[in-house]
Amino acid sequence: MHSVNVSPEGGVPKIPVSSANIMKGGLEGDFNRFRAERRDDDASRAVSLFSLERIRGLKTEGHPIEVGSTGENITIEGIEWDAMTVGTRLRIGESLLELSEPCAPCSKIGDSFIDRRFSRVDQEVASGWSRWLARVIEEGEVETGDPVNIVL
Repeated sequence: MHSVNVSPEGGVPKIPVSSANIMKGGLEGDFNRFRAERRDDDASRAVSLFSLERIRGLKTEGHPIEVGSTGENITIEGIEWDAMTVGTRLRIGESLLELSEPCAPCSKIGDSFIDRRFSRVDQEVASGWSRWLARVIEEGEVETGDPVNIVL
């Protein structure tokens, strides 16, 4: 894993930290207005993940994106992002996450894209370029550098 990112006050960017506890409702120390204002009974949107390779690809296209600027909690490196599907389970550090849905982009991440074209990471517009949301199957601490493994 490349980075663990939180925002105590919410919003973007999320700032890298060395480690965090992943709880059923999300990362400890990370405020998410969506989770706070809406009840998410199964916590299917507890954690947001994105690919470092996708971030680098977007930067190559000229977008001013950075790690954490699109609100991801976990920035992953070395996993085939095109292989990510609903139900994929990822072991990261002590935690186990299950992908629940592609993360629909919103205007709050617009500054990370040329002309605020945040639809560049919309799964319905550019399949395979979306961030992912995940539910927490097993809570636990994650640290920058932890291995990320797909669990079948």
